[in-house]
Amino acid sequence: MSDRPWGPAGALAGLLALGLAGLAAALLGRLPPASWGAALFAPEPDDVAQLLVHYSLAPRVVVAALAGAGLALAGVAFQQALRNPLASPSTLGVSAGAQLALSVTTLLAPAVVDTAREGVALGGAAAAAALVLLLSWRSRLAPLTVILAGMVTAMFCGAASATLVLFNERQLVGFFIWGSGALSQQDWSIVTELAPRVGIAAGLLALLARPLALLQLDDQARNLGLSVVQIRLACLALAVALTAVIVSAVGVIGFVGLAAPALAGALGARTVRRKLLWAPALGAALLFATDSALQALDVWTGVAIPTGAATALVGAPTLLWLASRMSPAALPSSASPPIARARGGRVRVGLVVAAALALAVLSLAVGRAPDGTLRIADGAMFMDLLPWRWPRTLASASAGAMLAAAGVMLQRLTGNPIASPDVLGVSSGAALGLLAALVLLAAPGYGAQLAAATAGGLVTAAGLMVFARRRTGGDQVLIAGVAIGAGVNALVAAAMATGDPRMLVLANWMAGSAYDVEPRIALGAAALALVGLSGAAALVRWLALAPLGRATMTGLGAPAPRVTAAILAASAALTAAATMAIGPLSFAGLVAPHLAAQLGLRTAGRQLGGAAALGGLILVAADWLGRVVYFPFQVPAGLVGMAIAGPVLMWLLQRR
Repeated sequence: MSDRPWGPAGALAGLLALGLAGLAAALLGRLPPASWGAALFAPEPDDVAQLLVHYSLAPRVVVAALAGAGLALAGVAFQQALRNPLASPSTLGVSAGAQLALSVTTLLAPAVVDTAREGVALGGAAAAAALVLLLSWRSRLAPLTVILAGMVTAMFCGAASATLVLFNERQLVGFFIWGSGALSQQDWSIVTELAPRVGIAAGLLALLARPLALLQLDDQARNLGLSVVQIRLACLALAVALTAVIVSAVGVIGFVGLAAPALAGALGARTVRRKLLWAPALGAALLFATDSALQALDVWTGVAIPTGAATALVGAPTLLWLASRMSPAALPSSASPPIARARGGRVRVGLVVAAALALAVLSLAVGRAPDGTLRIADGAMFMDLLPWRWPRTLASASAGAMLAAAGVMLQRLTGNPIASPDVLGVSSGAALGLLAALVLLAAPGYGAQLAAATAGGLVTAAGLMVFARRRTGGDQVLIAGVAIGAGVNALVAAAMATGDPRMLVLANWMAGSAYDVEPRIALGAAALALVGLSGAAALVRWLALAPLGRATMTGLGAPAPRVTAAILAASAALTAAATMAIGPLSFAGLVAPHLAAQLGLRTAGRQLGGAAALGGLILVAADWLGRVVYFPFQVPAGLVGMAIAGPVLMWLLQRR
């Protein structure tokens, strides 16, 4: 595509037209057209409708434009500084860090949030960014390592925020709605705060345009006297500060910072200067158009959807389109290191399996007594407690093994350590199915909920398989999975933000808990695990060849498209089966393969077996800790596991 400004200009005009149409519909629902001018510029003091337009609708429009432009600028800064087209405030964990800091401070010191909201958000965002840099510094900020570190940081912060909301629902229900990206305004104060800050950031980034362009030359830039590290850190600091300002003002709106720069580049803005010009314009128009449509929906139907959730619905198709057009060279390098054969692999696998079995026995025998003390059940007490404990232990072990096996297959297929089952979007699809059951059925039982979740997960996996039929690049499939998951998660977040009591069932299930698993579900999960793992074992030869690349695979007689489709299908089936049992617990699929590799299990078969045992061990441990750590309450295993797995994976990253 040629580098012409009319490409992004046409998209900008289209978005603005959509935004203006939505704004007109919102105004028409409040006032006749003859009163629009007065309401916007000089409202009548005794006319409530005009006051609402002047002090709520109009500043909301401006805030949407400012926030969209600011997030797009931050996305351009991150992508240019890190030379990574997938970098954004959300993928680097910066937005999640700011939100976590605000939620913690809201609970512990609400007065501080009232007086220093931006400072609190900046502290959280800076801490998250510093953690990402620390984890990836030894790799010299390699693009893939940075994204992996950002993903882990975002998952950890997200799990912490979810835990706070789960146990402080009354205090944080408003914060949860705001955190979904609510742009509702009551006056022009947010506009006066955001406008100068976004303007200053835009000016400073414009001054850095030439150094940022030279960063792409790397060694040549150093020869020209450019301090690469200092320019990168300055650019990253600007992006972090800008993200913190926007998150503190309007909550988390994560997709714009990734979509607007990518859209600008795809439409012809290739140079840094053009991206700094067109990305914020497209980001402002995208958020303005989305929010205007939501305002019109609210006025005419009374349905209020957080803007941050809706932007993912708008952007997911865009990301799918971009994934279909991206060449493998445009993505972060995902080349896998040579896979070394370690001695004693069978012994290590056996030890891991033995440890998993021992932990399963521990979870069955040890628990809290009615007085809160830890006790070992034996004899009659053990038999009385066994019917309550064995289903959740068996379901946790089975789900962990399936998720870990799916993670091994995805990571070996793509050569990408950030690949995990949740990237497929299957867990998100299952959540969407459960949401549909809760909304459409009067009182859905466990069976109906399970059937709906299964259908949602399998439909989502089928959609990804259709996309993958013509895309043999593993990274393209990963991006497609991210896009599908983002769109589905947006629907779920919008429903949860409505405050409907039925959504608490969805929130608890998405946190990943096995406390209400029935015996038949546990036995079904175990049977599916045996079948699924047997099928995965049949793909070991292809898994061994996958990291060698398409050309080598084809030369050795393994057709790359069929290999990709088979491994993806197996991964999707394992993920769907695990999600049906105890909800989305993606951390096991991300962490267990890394732990298996660190134990020296690097060949395909040994890594698959070791990771499956480790995945089961991790989830059984998480479920047991969830039972005993906060007695008499049950902490979902997903949150406990992320609290454990997050630091472990950070430690592994730091060693890379």
